[in-house]
Amino acid sequence: MTTTRFWWVRHAPVVDNGGRIYGGAEIDADVSDNSTFASLAKALPQPAVFLTSALSRTHQTLAAVRAQGRDDIPENLPADARLNEQSLGEWHGQRISNVFPTGGPWPGFWMMPANERAPNGESFADLCERAAPAIHDIQAAHAGQDIVIGAHGGSIRAALRLALDITPEAALAFSIDNCSITRIDHLSAPGSRRAWRVVGTNG
Repeated sequence: MTTTRFWWVRHAPVVDNGGRIYGGAEIDADVSDNSTFASLAKALPQPAVFLTSALSRTHQTLAAVRAQGRDDIPENLPADARLNEQSLGEWHGQRISNVFPTGGPWPGFWMMPANERAPNGESFADLCERAAPAIHDIQAAHAGQDIVIGAHGGSIRAALRLALDITPEAALAFSIDNCSITRIDHLSAPGSRRAWRVVGTNG
């Protein structure tokens, strides 16, 4: 049996941007809480493969963990843009209160239904479709290893959707806090069905 262990880490909270929508756009993470990153440094496996999305806040988060004594985390982290947060297109930079005056259908953690696209953007279902091949590729390239991925609430929910074989709409029900760890294993053996196992979410 080959077990590949995914350690999904959601990025640190973003800096104050005046209540504007950022989604898949660039915005810095607030990495001032050293105690949080010291805890992550102890919790994350060693040795491990490390990678991130292509957005800087995921790099900044793992760099803050590295600064807490985890010199095994590369300074130049490989990135995969397929794991980026959902693009909200023309809504990027607009005030949330202007676009969603009632807070959206899930106030506080998601903007809109899973199949709804932002103007010139994408839906959460679209995010799931682009993230799934990336997850399969990463698993195939690093089978049997621990893989730490700096990611986003959306891409981590997409990983859970894949593992549980549920609808994108159902995956939106997961709470994914900043700097939390979500653990998912991929198991395979010759002649056996390949399977996913969710070890824990939002830890």
